[in-house]
Amino acid sequence: MTFDCGTGGFLTAAIDYIRQHFQSADVPEILQRTIRGTEKKPLPYNLCVTNLVLHGIDVPEAEHDNTLARPLRDYSPQERVDVIITNPPFGGMEEDGIEDNFPATFRTRETADLFLVLIAHLLKEGGRGAIVLPDGTLFGEGVKTRIKEKLLQDCNLHTIVRLPNGVFNPYTGIKTNLLFFTKGEPTEKIWYYEHPYPAGYKSYSKTKPIRFEEFAPEQEWWDNREENEFAWQVSIADLKANNYNLDIKNPHKVDVEHADLDEMLAEHQKLMAELGDVRSKLKFELMEALEDK
Repeated sequence: MTFDCGTGGFLTAAIDYIRQHFQSADVPEILQRTIRGTEKKPLPYNLCVTNLVLHGIDVPEAEHDNTLARPLRDYSPQERVDVIITNPPFGGMEEDGIEDNFPATFRTRETADLFLVLIAHLLKEGGRGAIVLPDGTLFGEGVKTRIKEKLLQDCNLHTIVRLPNGVFNPYTGIKTNLLFFTKGEPTEKIWYYEHPYPAGYKSYSKTKPIRFEEFAPEQEWWDNREENEFAWQVSIADLKANNYNLDIKNPHKVDVEHADLDEMLAEHQKLMAELGDVRSKLKFELMEALEDK
């Protein structure tokens, strides 16, 4: 299931994955019953329905609606699901009154924050969630802190993949993260993985987008987790002490960054010394010229 599903990219990717990895005769029936999405904007919704039909879903379970417009308390246990993946709009703001559908402690108009609350609520025990979130949610305070605290209490937020700039170019340059969690047990530690640019890249663009093949190192690391230059872990105790700030930088880059800073400082001092020499020479020449007059 996915909320704010847009044109159905996550849903069709799930369909393709299931068909590639499962060959049983009941796959069509499973896909028909389990692939569901909601989109509130009419054009993306129509494109999503078309996309699902083209992917072999005869009767798409896609709704033209705003999922956040339904009070959280109205969802029954029978409506909870096994898997939810979503990519809410970054910086999206809901209209007045939508926040009243959520408990007072989590009320906000920010779309991404409300979806995070909704996903954690709608997952079954043992259910898995994945959401794309901007850096702002990771380090945000106030209601964001309360939402993150609740998430870490109710779910095991086991992995955060930190994506580099430009992944969603040209639509937005905001830095984003992939959060993966399982409901039913509290978080004890979070593994972070910093996704690097491919060799020769300094950013992504419409003509040079991020490719699925680039995630091969993460896939290889996923079931055999060890710290390396891109991966590190943070305990729940450290996160609590840091007021649930999840914006944890790669500690293995500190020395490199310091080395770069030292080099820059040394270069700056060298340039300033050269500039001082030039200034002194100009001053001397100017004084000589004035004396000659």
